[in-house]
Amino acid sequence: MQELLKDYSLILEIPVAWGDMDSFQHVNNTVYFRWFESARIAYFDKLGFDEHTKRDGIGPILAHTQCRFRLPLTYPDTVSVGVGISELGEDRFLMKYIVISHRHQKLAAEGDSRIVCYDYKGAHKAPLPAELKRRIIELENFDEVSLPNDIV
Repeated sequence: MQELLKDYSLILEIPVAWGDMDSFQHVNNTVYFRWFESARIAYFDKLGFDEHTKRDGIGPILAHTQCRFRLPLTYPDTVSVGVGISELGEDRFLMKYIVISHRHQKLAAEGDSRIVCYDYKGAHKAPLPAELKRRIIELENFDEVSLPNDIV
């Protein structure tokens, strides 16, 4: 399981709740997006994005998200949700997610989200603040050799 999570800079463990299942007796597809959201918010908290948004009005906005379901999950189980950033641009970044079932010790889902920096005061896109870009580079352990080509 650790091998599957090794490329993700933050990992959350989340118990599967009985109420996460739908009438087909497996975890409903919308739950995976909530797990992605929980991981995304934990990552933003680690970056201090909320403090920056309160101070300068620049924050993240979800532009696109997708999920590929690999294994149906059921209660009881626990999942590890990994999150990291694989692309970093002038005003956006791509977050990648993975969901691993503890019970099955397998990949259950994977996905990504395109996050755009948004000026909530001016109601328009904004550049990714340099301070946050630096924190992402540090958290992802990007260096001159391993920086993704999309980093501007």
